[in-house]
Parts: sequence; C-alpha cells; structure tokens
Amino acid sequence: MELLFNIAQIVLAILLMLGVLLQQRGAGLGAGFGGDSAVFTTKRGAEKVLYNATIVIAIIFFTVSLVRVIVFA
Repeated sequence: MELLFNIAQIVLAILLMLGVLLQQRGAGLGAGFGGDSAVFTTKRGAEKVLYNATIVIAIIFFTVSLVRVIVFA
C-alpha cells in the first residue's frame, strides 16, 4: 500500500511540474524586472484546461501527501 502512495506521489509531482512549466504567463525572467506589460487577458481553450488541471493535480498531490503523513507516520 505504501508503494502505491509512493508511486502516485512521484507521478503527481512530475505532472505538477509539467503543468506549471507549460503555462506561459510572464514569459520568463524579464517579467520579474518590469519587462512584461500589465495587460491581462482571460484564459481560453487549452490554456484554461491546463490551468484547471494544474489546480486539480496540486489538490490531489496535497491530499496524497497528507494521507501518507497521517497513515504511515
């Protein structure tokens, strides 16, 4: 059972990293130094799906981590 939680957490961590890295808001390090304009648009299509999927994966990752701590500690 613990092995299943370990594998699930690794897979979720990889998916979470990919979801965060694939989002294009800010366009790199230049945005941190004022290189980005202040125009914000609504998310549409694949960008919205990726955004929502990242939130869902983060919630599942947090839940699996919490269950591992409570059950196996």
